[in-house]
Amino acid sequence: MSSAVIGKPVMRGLLAKRLRFHLAVAFTLAFAVAGSFKFIIGDSRKRAYADFYKKYDAMKAFEDMRQAGVFESVKPKK
Repeated sequence: MSSAVIGKPVMRGLLAKRLRFHLAVAFTLAFAVAGSFKFIIGDSRKRAYADFYKKYDAMKAFEDMRQAGVFESVKPKK
């Protein structure tokens, strides 16, 4: 039987070293997710709203709602 000498584990500064690594990874992932969300979802929503309001006629929508009787204070035209 041979017995090997096991060295002492390095405990001094272990938390700080691990924390530095995990904070760097967390910030990198957070910025990557935020950037991809902006480009994938945010820009497509902006484009969809812009396309909707290019064709939107507020007066026509108001007249349609008035004819449908949505408003209580506005009487429908006959």
